[in-house]
Amino acid sequence: MAEEPKTGASAPETAGASGGAAVTSAPKLKTRKPKQRACDEKDPKGKLCNGHLKRWYDYPQEIAALIGPAAEIYRCEFCKTLYRPDPAQQPHSYTQRY
Repeated sequence: MAEEPKTGASAPETAGASGGAAVTSAPKLKTRKPKQRACDEKDPKGKLCNGHLKRWYDYPQEIAALIGPAAEIYRCEFCKTLYRPDPAQQPHSYTQRY
């Protein structure tokens, strides 16, 4: 009986300690390959993410300081890896002029 409350009490302490400490790290920044549309990042098991790369317009100030203001940037929908556009391709911002 003494072990049951002990294990129950230790589990919330562990969850509270890990939940209370928010670790912020710099996001991974990669360059897109020509005509790349899906993420090619691998997880620790070696499985490909394959998330769709979506254009990210409203990124926070921390990201703007990292990549520069008004930059064309793409983000994976699953693993949140950031991608710069392929340097060989014409920027999409140029083609969307009004």
